[in-house]
Amino acid sequence: MRKVMEKTGKALLGEMIAECLAVMIIVTIGDSVAAMFSLYDPSPYKQAYWGVAITWGLAVTLAIYVTGSVSGTHANPAVTLALACYRGFSWKKVVPYWVAQVGGGFLGASLVYALYGSVIQHYALANHLDWVNDGAASGVFFTHPGDFVTPLHAMMNEVILTAILVLGIFAITCEYNTVAPQANSGALIIGLLVAILGASSGFLEGWALNPARDLGPRIFCFVAGWGRAAFPSPGNYWWMPIAGPMVGGLVGATLYQTLLRPFMPARARVTTTAAD
Repeated sequence: MRKVMEKTGKALLGEMIAECLAVMIIVTIGDSVAAMFSLYDPSPYKQAYWGVAITWGLAVTLAIYVTGSVSGTHANPAVTLALACYRGFSWKKVVPYWVAQVGGGFLGASLVYALYGSVIQHYALANHLDWVNDGAASGVFFTHPGDFVTPLHAMMNEVILTAILVLGIFAITCEYNTVAPQANSGALIIGLLVAILGASSGFLEGWALNPARDLGPRIFCFVAGWGRAAFPSPGNYWWMPIAGPMVGGLVGATLYQTLLRPFMPARARVTTTAAD
C-alpha cells in the first residue's frame, strides 16, 4: 500500500510539473508577442493581428507536444473542471492541477518581464505612464475590457468564447468522433482553435479563455509593482477572467456531451456490440 501511495504521489507530482511547464510555455510566448504588439512603435503586428493570434495558438500546440504524455496538457483550469465533470478526470487532482497551472502563469510572466523589463520601463517613461495609476504596459501580462466593452459584458464574452473553446476540445478529443484529427495532429488543431478565437475576438478583452493565463501573470504584476492596477484592477475586473472561462468551459462541455456525443454513430455501434 505504501509503495502504491508513493507511486501515485510521484505521478501526481510529475503531472503538476507538466501542467506548470505547459502554462509557463503558453504565457512566455503569448505575453511576449503581446509585448511586441504593445510596446513598439511601429509594431510589426498593428496591421497584422493574425500574427499575434497564431503565435498564441502555436504556443498552445507546443505546450501540448512538450507535456501531453505526462499530464494530458489541460493547461487551463476551465478544461480541468470540464474533464472532471464529463471525462472521468479525478476530482482529487483538480485543485493540484489548478495550483500548478496558476504557478505556471506566474513563472511565464516573470520570464516575460526578464525579457522585456527594460522595454516596459522605457515605454512607461516615454508615454508618461504610471504603473499603479495608469497600469502602464499591464496589458502585456493580463487582460482588460477593450474599447466600448464593460466589465460585465467582457465576462459574458469570456463565457461564450470559452464555451466554443471547450466544445472544440471535446470534439477534437472524442474517441467516437470519426472526423476528428487523428494521432498527434489534434494538438495542432487545438492551437488553431485558440488562434481563430483570438483573431475573431481578441480586441474585446484580450480573449483570456483561461483563468491561469490571466491570474498567474496578474499575481506576478501585483508583486512586481503594478499594485491596484492588477488587484482589484479598474472596475474590480480581476475575478471576471476567472469566473467567465470557468462557466464557459462547463457550458461548452455540456453542449458536446449532451447534444452531440450521444448521437455519434461510432458510439452507437460500440453500445450495440456491447449489448449483444
